[in-house]
Amino acid sequence: ASSAEAIQASYDSDISDEFVLPTVASDDNTRIKDNDSIIFFNYRPDRAREITRAINMPDFSNFERKKTLKNIYYVCMTQYDETFGLPIAFIPQSMKGLLADVLEEYGIKQFRTAETEKYAHITFFFNGGKEKAYSTETRVLVPSPKVATYDLQPEMSAPKVADEVVKALKSGEYQFIMVNFANPDMVGHTGMLDAAVKAVETVDNCLKKIIDTVKEVNAVMIVTADHGNAECMEDPETHKPFTAHTNNPVPFIIVNNPEKIELKESGTLADVAPTILDILKRDKSPEMTGESLIKKLKNKC
Repeated sequence: ASSAEAIQASYDSDISDEFVLPTVASDDNTRIKDNDSIIFFNYRPDRAREITRAINMPDFSNFERKKTLKNIYYVCMTQYDETFGLPIAFIPQSMKGLLADVLEEYGIKQFRTAETEKYAHITFFFNGGKEKAYSTETRVLVPSPKVATYDLQPEMSAPKVADEVVKALKSGEYQFIMVNFANPDMVGHTGMLDAAVKAVETVDNCLKKIIDTVKEVNAVMIVTADHGNAECMEDPETHKPFTAHTNNPVPFIIVNNPEKIELKESGTLADVAPTILDILKRDKSPEMTGESLIKKLKNKC
């Protein structure tokens, strides 16, 4: 079968783009065999690690491999994991002066939590592609539910994630707490409207629980995102389910906002880190190109 025929066969079986099964679009002689070369062109490390480990690592044990390939020349598009020791087509940029770096430099104790689906976002990605945790950083991973697709459980593990945030807030140990709720994005990708509504309602309820605690301990909370998804569940032209990200503006909300803080009318994602540091009364790094979204902050020390 051709690639187009394989995809059409998936559509005919009500299997949409995100869930198309692996397919050999030729005869069996084209399957990977010993002494072959593989160029793996997925650039997202969190997406590429699993299959890269399964193909290359002698001590791989997450599932039984029916065949172990020998003498494979495997090229990673980007650095998936610095411990792999595999050839890399495009070596990673060296990033410094990130928000995580500045928090570490000032000795600000951090608490970060998310469920499995977004764990890399609050650790590896937030740290600029570094696996190792900072000395001031505490991480809590909440397992995501084991379902085929998240429209089957749109609540995901959000309530448990919220519980971890509440515990961290009440502990009084941390000056910076970061949480990622996966629901609107992961359920939005399924294209199922009713499930997306349930996902957003779940996050709403979790935010309410966190906000109550934020007010109780007199903390300041920021609610924002880096892209849209669940707000557009139908393609306006084809009227078919829309499963991709959107480029709509995202909110930037300060909760338990001291009245002295006024925000600018608009900004960019590059402005988020400088704004957080402004609230923490810390200077941004020289590498940060964004500006604080705070219009006026009186009595700043």
